[in-house]
Amino acid sequence: MSKEIILYNLAPGVTDEEYAKYVAEEKGPFLEGLSGVEKFHLIKITSSQKGEIPYRYVGIVELTSMEEWEKSTKTKEFGRFIEKWVKKVSDFHILFGEEIY
Repeated sequence: MSKEIILYNLAPGVTDEEYAKYVAEEKGPFLEGLSGVEKFHLIKITSSQKGEIPYRYVGIVELTSMEEWEKSTKTKEFGRFIEKWVKKVSDFHILFGEEIY
């Protein structure tokens, strides 16, 4: 199964509580409603064995179809979603991968 993995921090002034509410009320339901998406997970990193935490958040989008996902990301609705999301985050890095196990 394909996955999109997003590593990021919150923008200055955005609290963990505000972001959690946004994810529960808007981001999560929006992403899970898109064609090509099976499930969305958000993980808040709370500690690290090395002591460094370069990214405080990890979003994982489980994709059922990469083609459908790509179509979904080209819609006006997705564009509006991204415009709002990028104001809430900083230092983001987006990766794609295939589940092995």
